[in-house]
Amino acid sequence: MSVVAYLNFDGNTEQVIEFYSEALNSSKVKKVKFKDFTQDPNYPLPENELNMIMESSLEFAGGKIMMSDILPSMKRVTGEWIKGNNMMICIVIDDKQTLENYFSNLSVGGYVIMPLSEMPWSSCFGMLVDKFGIVWKFNSDAEKFLDRVITNKQ
Repeated sequence: MSVVAYLNFDGNTEQVIEFYSEALNSSKVKKVKFKDFTQDPNYPLPENELNMIMESSLEFAGGKIMMSDILPSMKRVTGEWIKGNNMMICIVIDDKQTLENYFSNLSVGGYVIMPLSEMPWSSCFGMLVDKFGIVWKFNSDAEKFLDRVITNKQ
């Protein structure tokens, strides 16, 4: 299991990755753009969103930061990007029962943005805001997704 800081940006994650990887002397950078992932033909992304970062991770000094862009077409779900609200805590764990327990416990008094469910990039993914206003992201297999898409791209 890992718990990492997860940062969202407003279309400039590519530049953030470049800056942070140099500034933090990153040992490993992984990134997947929306165009690298099979699109749903019923809900195609606009052309301007395909080069945005869907998921990335940057490792340094034994730690990790994960980042992505908030798509303009998804802002009705995610909310507007405002400097300062672009950080969340991401729990990455393969044990789905534990993930479900954490999700259930943290949602008490808060609200669910996306209920836990299977997604093309995760067998169990969800998001919520706890009663203190902290956004939590749950992902059962984020690293496997990044590795699979990056490997298939090469």
